[in-house]
Amino acid sequence: MKKNKISKKKKIIIAVISILLCILIGIFSAIPALVMSDMVNSHMDVEVYSSNEYGLKSESINLTTEDGLSIAAWEVNTEKPKAIVILLSGIQNPSVTAFWGYSKMLKDNNYASLLIEMRAHGDSDGDKVCLGMDEYLDVKAGVKYIKGNKNYKDVPIVVWGTSMGGSTAINSIGEIPEIDGLISCSAYSSWQDAFCDNMVNMGIPSFMVTIEKPFVSIYMGFTYGFNKLDINPLEEIQKLNGRPALLAHSTEDSQVPYASFERLIVKAKEQDNIQIFEREGDEHFICYTEYFENPIEDTEFSLAILKFLNENFN
Repeated sequence: MKKNKISKKKKIIIAVISILLCILIGIFSAIPALVMSDMVNSHMDVEVYSSNEYGLKSESINLTTEDGLSIAAWEVNTEKPKAIVILLSGIQNPSVTAFWGYSKMLKDNNYASLLIEMRAHGDSDGDKVCLGMDEYLDVKAGVKYIKGNKNYKDVPIVVWGTSMGGSTAINSIGEIPEIDGLISCSAYSSWQDAFCDNMVNMGIPSFMVTIEKPFVSIYMGFTYGFNKLDINPLEEIQKLNGRPALLAHSTEDSQVPYASFERLIVKAKEQDNIQIFEREGDEHFICYTEYFENPIEDTEFSLAILKFLNENFN
């Protein structure tokens, strides 16, 4: 009788533990979907700005990706450019056309630019933001356009992105050998890293964050395909093969925590020709907000960008 009672207690304990584990797994599984669903599973309607407001003449073009999407882009040319710079924006706002000030700074220093509105943003096709895992195909379409344009014969190509655009820029130079240089601002080392770093910043215990990370990968795998998970900045930064790169981040970035930058630097230092720009405070766009429309006035930032370009593509 006693043995039967003990056996029943064990079964009850095992059942309770099993139920609790199932509940915990359900909660950890649900968190990525609850946080990310509205963020990535929709088309981002963004305000498009005119280059005329910046005294720039631009040409609107459409790019076609390998997976059949039409991507909106704008070209700003200059006579005998030293390089052409592909500009990319972030995960939600703003439109890449908010970066006309960057384009003007480049043109004034004899660099052409191609502003690409990545998939699922503005006038570009797509209904899913792919966190940089597919957006490199948008950049690849831009590179194909540049390579087919006689105005850019033998002109180097540089990709410059901010936030998700920074991560996409890293993925792009890793996957596209025709790109000659990289400027990456506020990039995450991987989306899983950014997700979990923000959990840490919210005060969630580290052991829970460690448990959560695989569930983020699982959600991403089911959302985008598990074969896409290998396309991430930590892997792609190792494929520079001597091509110059400038990596920038702010020390208190509240959107992409500084820990991502530290991980990328560890991998990037295994490569040659790497430059680093750090800014104190929470400056996600690196350029100070008051100078964003005219970044040349942010002298520390603009000099770092132009110095990098002039040293490598003059």
